[in-house]
Amino acid sequence: MPVPLADENATRAAGAALAETVRAGDVIFLSGDLGAGKSTLARGLIGALGFAGEVPSPSFALVIPYDVPDVRLPVAHVDLYRIDDPDEVAALALDDFLHDGALLVEWPERLPPRLWPEALRLHLGTHGGGRLLTVAAPPSWEARCPFR
Repeated sequence: MPVPLADENATRAAGAALAETVRAGDVIFLSGDLGAGKSTLARGLIGALGFAGEVPSPSFALVIPYDVPDVRLPVAHVDLYRIDDPDEVAALALDDFLHDGALLVEWPERLPPRLWPEALRLHLGTHGGGRLLTVAAPPSWEARCPFR
């Protein structure tokens, strides 16, 4: 289901809408070309969860965790762009974040195959002067996905 996003504010608002429904154990995949708005959407979600500071792209850190009391739900923002071998992902121990929090994963195509089949899959592409958000919601997200 494609959702047009007119500008950066609309992309942040899409992330904020997700924050209303995200819960512990959720995995959200953010895919798209460089500059497509993945980190912008993540900033909207993390900000709506209560984080008041700057939300940098985790391109170099790979994983940036946000925890209570700074957010109402712990979330790890992950950027796998610099991962060359899917086996390197195991060293990040990403499953540990799912016990009481959620994962936002940019560049999920760099993950080992079949990891987190119940992830909400969001793809950002260009559309005119804005973006187009394409959503693939698994059964666990169908009733609560804000993009319908």
